[in-house]
Amino acid sequence: MSQVTEGAVVASAFERLYEALHRLTPRDGLSLTAASTLRRLQRRGPHRLCALHVAEGVTQPAMTQLVTRLERDGLATRGPDPGDRRVVVVTITEAGRALVADRRARYAAALAQVLDDLAAPDRAALLAALPAMERLAEIIAER
Repeated sequence: MSQVTEGAVVASAFERLYEALHRLTPRDGLSLTAASTLRRLQRRGPHRLCALHVAEGVTQPAMTQLVTRLERDGLATRGPDPGDRRVVVVTITEAGRALVADRRARYAAALAQVLDDLAAPDRAALLAALPAMERLAEIIAER
């Protein structure tokens, strides 16, 4: 199988998986971009506002509006960068961390129910593939 064909097969499978997993996402009024932004802030620490919009693939005005809503809801704060006070840095709050943890727990519970329907060899294959999927996610994130 050529690399292009292999890429197309993997892309198709990931698209179907993404669509299926999206249906398990907790419905709590938080947009996918807001949830992703909070997870990024939790996982990687404070970010400059200008870096967040690029990382999340939205315009700077859209990210500014999103951060305003997150700040209003007590999930994030923004302040000056200690190294350059002209730059805005966004930080997740404890309430934001709690929300991310709660969403992850609800998502994991919903996914666990689905995984119970898989045969043991399929569950084992998924677990064995996780390290490669994590490495793939890191490579994509670095681009």
